[in-house]
Amino acid sequence: MSRISAGLQVLAFAAAAAGAQAQGLVTMQKLSASLANELVGESVAQCAQKGYNVVAVVVDLDGVRQALLRGNGAPIHSMDNAYYKAYSAASLTLGRKEDSTKAVRERMAKAAPTTVPQTPLPNVTYGQGGVAIMAGGATIGAIGVSGAPGGALDEDCARTALAKIKDRMK
Repeated sequence: MSRISAGLQVLAFAAAAAGAQAQGLVTMQKLSASLANELVGESVAQCAQKGYNVVAVVVDLDGVRQALLRGNGAPIHSMDNAYYKAYSAASLTLGRKEDSTKAVRERMAKAAPTTVPQTPLPNVTYGQGGVAIMAGGATIGAIGVSGAPGGALDEDCARTALAKIKDRMK
């Protein structure tokens, strides 16, 4: 094969790849607005039934808030903390197929200190109460709940609410 022919093949391949990328679209799944609102409402209601005043936030994979509900009497700092939990669950669980901020925290606790990030990342927390929202085996977002007297209680309210809408996430 001549140099000119080889060069033309490389150019044709590069042009085809560039054309495919320029024409391509990325499709992301996320909860509908009505289902996201139902999820935060159900999470706050589940915790309220147990006497906990919480905030629930749903985010998509970009960390954008889709729905937020502050229950009656929920502490003001829980507004930010619920978002941090949701954001962390949406972003930190993807690489290892973990399902919650609890799973991330447990993995990091077992890791050698030199492998644990030392630089704080904005909006990231390892506090329990952030749960990945899964559809078709893929993470499509997350919910964060904050305000109950312990992260395990926050997570329980989120998981109970997720179970109630699971059949409609198709």
